[in-house]
Amino acid sequence: MKLTKFGHACWHVEKDGRRLVIDPGSFSGTGLIDGADAILITHEHFDHLDPEVLRAAPAGMEVWTCQAVADKLAGIPATVHAVRHGDTFMTAGFTVRTVGEWHAPVHPDVAIIQNVGFFVDEQLFYPGDALTPPGGEVPTLLLPTSAPWLRLYDMVEYLRSVHPARAYSTHDGMLNEIGHRLIDGWLESEGDKLKADVRRIHVGDDVEV
Repeated sequence: MKLTKFGHACWHVEKDGRRLVIDPGSFSGTGLIDGADAILITHEHFDHLDPEVLRAAPAGMEVWTCQAVADKLAGIPATVHAVRHGDTFMTAGFTVRTVGEWHAPVHPDVAIIQNVGFFVDEQLFYPGDALTPPGGEVPTLLLPTSAPWLRLYDMVEYLRSVHPARAYSTHDGMLNEIGHRLIDGWLESEGDKLKADVRRIHVGDDVEV
């Protein structure tokens, strides 16, 4: 399986010539769904969901997401499936299990929205904007590292509790160079403690898992 990092929180996942695109949002650049065989969307925030990008998806393209996002995408050419915690489905040659229901709390005055994480082939877990326990061994974790809803303390505790063999930074597009250096240092430190491959993949780079 090959993972390619796009901007902020978008990833391409490739296996056997098929491609999943996860969270092609408005912070992540252009060409986000080029070559996609299916698309996964964790939640409705604009840094994870750009409706204009999804409206350009061809008829027959499968989009899998929570009910709130499915409602927003009504009428697009692609085929939209609403899923919730505990569902399992096959798409583009991948088996995907859904984990979690809710976005992490952001602000006392902001309602908590739906958020569903995706466990791809029981190999790759992408929690979206939440620190949801994946419920089992995680070979590769896409780890949120910077967000208004996220403390370093909670990020580190989550990483240690999941204890993956590999963890790569995601949700990091709002950081400047100083912020990236700080996060890189913490990830390196935790990788040493966990004896795991824990680091940031630069935008445009890929890694085999």
